[in-house]
Amino acid sequence: MRRVVFNQKGGVGKSSITVNLAAISASQGKRTLVVDLDPQCNASQYLLGMDAFTGAEGPKPNIGTFFGQTLSFRIKEKDAREFVHPTQFENLFVIPSNPELGEIEHMLESKHKIYKFRSLLLNLEKEFDVIYVDTPPAYNFYTLSALIAGDRVLIPFDCDAFSRKALYTLLDNIQEAREDHNDELKVEGIIVNQFQPRANLPKQLVEELISEGLPILSNHISSSVIMRESHDRAMPLVYLSPRHKMTEEFIALNGELGA
Repeated sequence: MRRVVFNQKGGVGKSSITVNLAAISASQGKRTLVVDLDPQCNASQYLLGMDAFTGAEGPKPNIGTFFGQTLSFRIKEKDAREFVHPTQFENLFVIPSNPELGEIEHMLESKHKIYKFRSLLLNLEKEFDVIYVDTPPAYNFYTLSALIAGDRVLIPFDCDAFSRKALYTLLDNIQEAREDHNDELKVEGIIVNQFQPRANLPKQLVEELISEGLPILSNHISSSVIMRESHDRAMPLVYLSPRHKMTEEFIALNGELGA
């Protein structure tokens, strides 16, 4: 399964959701890969800490390396597995991002490299049970590449009125990508994140979206300071605090997805 976590709005928890769902999958014995397509590199640093970009042998081959090599026919392309790096957690692997992705985006667009990422994931799919793709907070070359490469989309939603307005545009973009490039793509569900069950506005927004027929997933993710600690320690919640309420929410969400 190739699962894309996508929202054009920043700050909705894409990287946190990507990494924690992937970590739960890995903890349950599934070989799991996270691909970080966001130039902010949050998922990479979450999983690798200070080693996100370099190791003992120098800079790690990353998703920027992959896209960069497609721009020159003179460069012999690396095997897809060379971009994959183990994390400290069993069964959990990552292709890290690169802050320089933005600098080559226009060249990739002008040379029509929009299907290259799909080829990479198809080459790796036989090696992994689940592949998660963390995307930038924008609808651009990289997010479209991910939507073309994926077969499922998860949409984080943070119970905000502005997020609701953006949600309709986002769904239109996914539909366009499906019609133009990838008819196998399906919206797996909308993940309600940073949910406050005792506050009226979040409950009202969620109820209204459900009434509109949108695919709101039943299990919501609340807000807690432990997530910040999890980021700081580069340790997903299932390893940091397996019995915490927020960890249990992610496990329940993972179960709902059937992952």
